[in-house]
Parts: sequence; C-alpha cells; structure tokens
Amino acid sequence: MLQTWLDRLAARAADWPQTPTRKDDMPLRRDPTLRQRRLGAEMRKMREQAGLGGSQLARALGLNPTQVTQMETGRIGVSADRLRTVAAACDCRNVPLVEALAEMAVERAKGWWEEYRGVLATDFLEVAEVEGHARKLYTCTTTYIPGLLQTREYASAVFARATPMPTAQDIALRTDFRMRRQRILDDQKLPYLAFIHEAALRMQFGGPRILVDQLATLIEASTALGISIRVMPFSADTFPGSSENLTFAEGATPELDTVQMDVAHAVQFFDSPAHLASYRSVFARLEAATLTEGESRELIRSVMKEVEGRHV
Repeated sequence: MLQTWLDRLAARAADWPQTPTRKDDMPLRRDPTLRQRRLGAEMRKMREQAGLGGSQLARALGLNPTQVTQMETGRIGVSADRLRTVAAACDCRNVPLVEALAEMAVERAKGWWEEYRGVLATDFLEVAEVEGHARKLYTCTTTYIPGLLQTREYASAVFARATPMPTAQDIALRTDFRMRRQRILDDQKLPYLAFIHEAALRMQFGGPRILVDQLATLIEASTALGISIRVMPFSADTFPGSSENLTFAEGATPELDTVQMDVAHAVQFFDSPAHLASYRSVFARLEAATLTEGESRELIRSVMKEVEGRHV
C-alpha cells in the first residue's frame, strides 16, 4: 500500500513543470539567512502535514534524502518549480501560501542589511530582514521606545547601557544601523502600530534632555500617515501578554507571519501556528486595552512636560 501511495505522489509531482536538476543543485550555503531558513521550514511543515518522512518525499520526487534535508534547513536553494513540485507531492492546496513561497524561492536581491554581515551580530541583521519583508508591523515595548521610533541620541544611550559596555565605535555602528532601519517608515507604505507602556515613556537613557527630545519626536511621529502609537497607562487594570519587548510582522500570508521577542543578550523568533495564534491574541487585547491615539498623544505630551519641568 505504501509503495502504491508513493508511486501516486511521484506521478502527481511529475505533472508540475520542473526546472532541470542541475539548476536546483546549488552550492551548499554556509550561513543561510533567516528568510532562507524560513522557506525551508515551511517546506518541512508541508511534508509533516502530509504525513511523509523525508525519505518518502525524496523517493516521490526522485531526490536523495540528503537533498530534502538540505532544502528544509535552507542549506541549498530551490527553484519556484521545485517548490511547487514539493507542494503537489505533499498535496498542499493552500494556493496563496504556495505562491508566496514560490516568490521567496526566486528572491535573489540582497537586503541592505547584508552590508553589515560580519560586522554586526546576526541578530541585528535578522531583525532588519523581518522588518524589510513585512506587510505590516506591530510592536509592544515596556522598557524603551521602539527602535523604529528612536532618536539617534536615545538609541546611542540605549546601546551604551549594554553589559559588557560596547566601545564607542560599536555604539556608533549599532546606532547607524538602527537609524537606517527606520527608513522603512519613510515612504509611509508600511503600516506600523506601536504599543508603548507608560514605563517606557518615563525610563531615562542618557538623561532628561534626551528623553524630552525623544518624547517630542514620538509625538511628531504619532501624526505621520501609516503610524499609530497607542500607550498603555499605569492606570490600566491589566497588561495583556508578555513583559518582553515584542514585534509581530505580518507576512504575505498568515502562515508566514513572524513573532520576534527581545530577551537578555539575544533575539528569538517564533513562527509555529500555535505561537502565531497566541501573539495575535496578545496584540488584539493590547489594541482593546490601550488608550486611543489622541489620548496616547496627550499622555506622551504630559510626561514630556513633567520631565521638562523637573529636570531640564
């Protein structure tokens, strides 16, 4: 029975147009990017949802099992044709997802963040990569202003408080990188919703003058097209979700959404259906619990005047 099933899968896959094998047999990648690994992970999910082992899928496609493993770990690239062949063999009928993955498979242009590879830690690059491919961004911060909305002085002060303390050169490099990340908001094509806890409005990095300038910049940003800033006040009787700083990036399809969490000395990414569902709920609850845009702007202005009156 199993052999008959595998033969049927192989026949079905053969109906899809295929790129010649020599074009798919790409050199092994030493360090696949986050997006390349995500493509492979989605292919693995397809296979697992079909109830196929790696060897079974390899047999159905006429491949070596090692090739399947390499594709699923992002170690080798795949063509759009082969991606569709894998989808057919796995009986994946989610057309929007398959087409979105096919587009990922043919991506060749390098993102601007690749200029920093080998210079900055990979975490920095992967955060920019997620943002660069997002269709919509949500952030939730509790200890500092979101990176995409920070002033240069505030960002430098945030980096300077790291342990062990980085060199002045490293602080300048990280700050330049953060400022460049902010360009994704310049053309107003990427919708961005920032949830900021009142604690982050009051936390000082670099002193009161830097904070006042940061809050003034935040007020200005809150009026920009495509940017929505919502504050969670101390007076709120609940705080949905994690106390960690979060980013939720919408992908081309819901299955390709990504959650990023900042933890001590690292950045973590989540993309399992269970995690995505959980954090969608978190952000929905945040939207219901936070102040309106107008109320948020007034609270930010109030905190700014308070800090200015006391310290500046």
